[in-house]
Amino acid sequence: MPSNTRILEALNVRVVGSGEQYLVLAHGLGTDQSAWARILPFFKPGYRIVLYDLVCAGSVNPDYFDFNRYTNLDPFVDDLLTILDAVGVKKCAYVGHSVSAMIGILAAIRRPELFSKLILIGASPRFLNDKDYHGGFEQEEIDKVFLAMERNYSAWVSGFAPLAVGADVPTAVREFSRTLFNMRPDISLFTSKVVFHSDLREFLGFVRVPCCIIQTTKDHSVPASVANYLKEHLGGRNTVIMLETEGHLPHLSAPGLLARKLRHALSSP
Repeated sequence: MPSNTRILEALNVRVVGSGEQYLVLAHGLGTDQSAWARILPFFKPGYRIVLYDLVCAGSVNPDYFDFNRYTNLDPFVDDLLTILDAVGVKKCAYVGHSVSAMIGILAAIRRPELFSKLILIGASPRFLNDKDYHGGFEQEEIDKVFLAMERNYSAWVSGFAPLAVGADVPTAVREFSRTLFNMRPDISLFTSKVVFHSDLREFLGFVRVPCCIIQTTKDHSVPASVANYLKEHLGGRNTVIMLETEGHLPHLSAPGLLARKLRHALSSP
């Protein structure tokens, strides 16, 4: 991965909006920065919005993906912090969806002075069930998912996209399918394994930045109980906002509702 200012081009970094305060919108696995398209109009007048693509996204040159480097979430944190430094961000509010919520948590532990608040959408410190912890999946279930991805990626996308979107919003299913299909299948599978085998529970208490956890009432990927787990175990001042909608991608399926909740979260102390 290129370092310093070259990363801005490699990961398609954009800064849009006319406000003074920086707002970072970081997408989850299976999408790219286009996932925020219907959220942007609500915030461009009031913020300078930093957008970028994770290195695994289909919109990024796959030559930048190093299978020997991106074996855990730390290199993704390195990329985020390099981008913020290259852009010249001294302080920002950070909105992270799914895996990018956890990337934001690790970044805030490493560089707390950079973040005024973390807003975590569909976040999970561990997707696998464990003793006294309900992450939502058994190892056998995840192994079947990986096998399906490996055997027939197109068929897996066609089945997974509507399940992940949850709500009956065909445009959202089509958009999520598009960005999933854009990913190179081997990169998608590799990164999925990294994410689903991650366990960040032991690090949560080191977060001192205020956090707002946004969770839909029914999410195939993240049980609602995980939001309360995060609230109780993150080390800062934390709140939970439940979205009265279904699915793991509310920025695609219910952007107006999510934008209102984001605005409230950003304006709250």
